[in-house]
Amino acid sequence: MKQWLVKSEPGVFSVDDLAQCPNQTRFWKHVRNYQARNFIRDDMQIGDRVFFYHSNTDIPAIVGVAECASGPYPDPEALNPDSRYFDPKSTREEPRWFLVDIRLLSKLNQPISLKLIKQHATELGDLPLIRRGNRLSVMPVATRQWDYIMSLQAA
Repeated sequence: MKQWLVKSEPGVFSVDDLAQCPNQTRFWKHVRNYQARNFIRDDMQIGDRVFFYHSNTDIPAIVGVAECASGPYPDPEALNPDSRYFDPKSTREEPRWFLVDIRLLSKLNQPISLKLIKQHATELGDLPLIRRGNRLSVMPVATRQWDYIMSLQAA
């Protein structure tokens, strides 16, 4: 099992929106970065743990814990010429973009802010979230980093 952090702007799709979805499950869409796509396509598996992170907000923070509820599958919007996310180089035979479904397990009572996470940068080492210039919407989280971040919730 692996761990991940997925970012979403709360004005676009929030943890509360995920909570309102049937079975609190929804596909994670609109990834158009090749490195993030590769994580989805090649590495994410059913049962992997996921931090749900609100970005581009007054207090960026981890706000929920989810799990990967499906294996990767092609993003149908890449094939739809009417979609903003259409990619003419993507085909049914050779899709370029992929999705996974995520299922909310719990909303955090107390969000774990980016500010707090950065205060523990030494302990978190190479966590991509705090690496300068990293803007990926899907990123891996090592088990030791996951456990340490979860311990911050109790702090």
